[in-house]
Amino acid sequence: VQLQASGGGLVQAGGSLRLSCTASERTFSTYAIGWWRRAPGKEREFVAGVGVIIKDTYYSDSVKGRFTISRDNAKNTVNLQMNNLKPEDTAVYFCAALRRDVLVVVATIKTPSLYETWGQGTQVTVSS
Repeated sequence: VQLQASGGGLVQAGGSLRLSCTASERTFSTYAIGWWRRAPGKEREFVAGVGVIIKDTYYSDSVKGRFTISRDNAKNTVNLQMNNLKPEDTAVYFCAALRRDVLVVVATIKTPSLYETWGQGTQVTVSS
């Protein structure tokens, strides 16, 4: 599956952005999807994930309560609603598809080596 991330931009602290991850393949709904980010000079960091079952969502502690991940399988889209953004949220954000032979649990969805496909990134910049 090929993924396309969009929706990044420049926003002031406290503002909101919504990122979208889309794919053209109908198999998109059979993949758990994760959002990751990489800030300058830092390691890639898990942000949020959603399982094949829509109610199964996962968040990093740094974004819990501020970000919401959702998926619309009819539109082949996973969205990441980001509210109350902080300057430390500044990063390039990527969506990725978890291997379908992997059981989707907290440990696996937070392991980057278990993802089989990564989309191109979208830049999010939060000014103070």
